Amino acid sequence: MKRIAIVGGGLSGLTTAYALLGRKNDLDITVLESDSRLGGKIWTDRADGFLCEKGANGFLDNKPRTLELCKSLGIEPLRANENAAKRYIFVNGKLNSLPESPPAFIKSDLLSWKGKLRMLFEYNAPKGPDDETVADFIIRRLGKEALDKLIDPMTSGIYAGDPYTMSITSCFPRIKELEQQYGGLFKGLLKIRKEKKRRGGVTPPLQDGGSGNDKVSVAPGGKLTSFYNGAQTMTDALATELGDRLRTGVSVQGIVKNGNRYQLHTSGNTVEADIVILASPAYASAEILRDFDGDISKALSDIPYPHVAVVCFGYKKEKVGHLLDGFGFLVPHIEGRKILGTLWDSSIFPNRATEGHALLRTMVGGAKAPDMAMLADNRIISAVFDELKPILTLKSDPDMVKIYRWDKAIPQYVLGHADKLKLLDDKLRAWPGLYLTGNSYRGIGMNDCVESGYRLADEIIAGLAV
Repeated sequence: MKRIAIVGGGLSGLTTAYALLGRKNDLDITVLESDSRLGGKIWTDRADGFLCEKGANGFLDNKPRTLELCKSLGIEPLRANENAAKRYIFVNGKLNSLPESPPAFIKSDLLSWKGKLRMLFEYNAPKGPDDETVADFIIRRLGKEALDKLIDPMTSGIYAGDPYTMSITSCFPRIKELEQQYGGLFKGLLKIRKEKKRRGGVTPPLQDGGSGNDKVSVAPGGKLTSFYNGAQTMTDALATELGDRLRTGVSVQGIVKNGNRYQLHTSGNTVEADIVILASPAYASAEILRDFDGDISKALSDIPYPHVAVVCFGYKKEKVGHLLDGFGFLVPHIEGRKILGTLWDSSIFPNRATEGHALLRTMVGGAKAPDMAMLADNRIISAVFDELKPILTLKSDPDMVKIYRWDKAIPQYVLGHADKLKLLDDKLRAWPGLYLTGNSYRGIGMNDCVESGYRLADEIIAGLAV
């Protein structure tokens, strides 16, 4: 019987273990997690009647694999409220509703007329190189104003990243594919719409093999989905299914190869395995592999993770003057603010606040201002309150405050990330039975973690059958 050790008890590691057992239930699998809890950055906290998400607050429902996993686990997904479709961007000192149609965009104040006219030239913009920064791609195709006011806040909201360093191919592969396959964004969308009509409503796949039902836009498609009791419902359900295969409070300090088996030196004892899956963050995997393979370790340690703080404010609704009629708002860097944006969590999902109360969840720090996330509590609270007070017409201090800090938050897919992945793939061929998975590589969201877990399970099971 093959023994499999999975290092990391976050969503990626738990999903991989569950998927492996679903395909071959007699596998000897052990999941090692250094923390005292499972779930990684999926972490739901209850505080004074408010449900706060320390990390991810859900997933988009445009990927069937995650919904299939929910069904298999017997947990019921919860879509965001309809009013959450309304989103805002803080531009020119005020909240501007994000237009949901071309006519609404033309009428909006988000961009100047010069900026709107510049976007029309996208149709004839030249193709760029195989990879470039998000900023270079957007400036070339849509213009600087579109970057500053539309794309910059979106990259902050998704990655807490900096578009001037992020790779367009690694961060937004579907968008780059539109250019490579069709010659441009507008050309691609027009041709896809025409082909969709010919196919009877089914969107044609792009060259990257994406689903024919995926929406293709600059922003990710799909509806935000979570659970009544928060995102941790999924990792809790996976942990229940895996049972005594899980070992918490066990850190892996190194790895060696002994014949056909690997030995993991942990804080408890030595664990032997035929197959080792590192589902830990890149920086943690780098440390484990430091004395085992310096090239792999170096490539992993080069993946940056900025500091991010999540600040939750709980209010009685009458103390918030602004109607919380949407998802929340993002803030472009050019506005010179101290926050990345604020989600109106109690307007997105039920059970986030008790009756008559509102929950505001604000992100601070990220790639452009990491030190903000590490400020003392009183300074972060003051900074967030001072930003939100005029925007949302706050009438008093919050009734509840929770601060969640991530010293290393979201992996950044900077320019050259694809080359780094190729190098890792090449180097891992020298070590049969050693695998990397997680959100450090090919997608940071919950959907990506689930998909990569199942994909890896299929690869391993196929290898066992040979």
